[in-house]
Amino acid sequence: MSAELKPPAGRSADRRVTGTTAPTVPGPRAAPGHVRPLWVSVEGLNGVGKSEAIRAVAAELGPRCLRLSELSDQDGDTLPGQVIAAVRSTEDVFLRTGHPVVETLAFLALKVREHERLIAGDLTGVEVILEDRGVDSTAIYQAVILAAQHPGVQPLALAERILATMAPWRPVPDATVLLTCDREVATSRFAARTGRVLADRDLVVIEQAEVLYREFAHAHPDRFTVVDVSGCSRDQSAKALRAAVEDLIQLREAVRA
Repeated sequence: MSAELKPPAGRSADRRVTGTTAPTVPGPRAAPGHVRPLWVSVEGLNGVGKSEAIRAVAAELGPRCLRLSELSDQDGDTLPGQVIAAVRSTEDVFLRTGHPVVETLAFLALKVREHERLIAGDLTGVEVILEDRGVDSTAIYQAVILAAQHPGVQPLALAERILATMAPWRPVPDATVLLTCDREVATSRFAARTGRVLADRDLVVIEQAEVLYREFAHAHPDRFTVVDVSGCSRDQSAKALRAAVEDLIQLREAVRA
């Protein structure tokens, strides 16, 4: 593992996050007279229904909302699409090529590029940026993959180190909404959607990512909102996400007042 991603001495704990946390949304960081949009990333296990809920909420919010697609859904004609296509050539569901540090840095670079492109553009009228998988997703999944190759390294400390590596070039989201549900249900949906039979090592990644997401949310209660959508229909999940996003927007307004 490269020196850049070597984790600091971390702590390991059996943490659980229950209910919905109420993050403190930071005030706008922009020039006087211009309020930048609230940046909200939506996270969750594969198959939790995240992308469908995001599309529904973005459609309801209309011009107020700018939706960012997941990196793996980027058009192949774009730079991110070309990078993902190259990584995906291994046909691994978690984009593993056998070089996890390189993969991690590549994904982080694409996330930095995305942020730079947006903040340099015209966001007039945009109140909220709704991101399908943000930098937290990269930190969580790549920490799980990296930790598997380095026994004794705590995934939580490694995830924190991944974010710290990126921090000078891209800030973390203002808020992160973590959708949770029964892992087996999510896994079944994911397998059905991709038309794959998930290998044991894929199931291990999903199981460990679930634990790490909860640990990470517990470690960052000021930024994470945890929304349990177990047993919810697509419409119900979208409504739950919409409510969480509206609450975050109101918190931002309260900070600005």
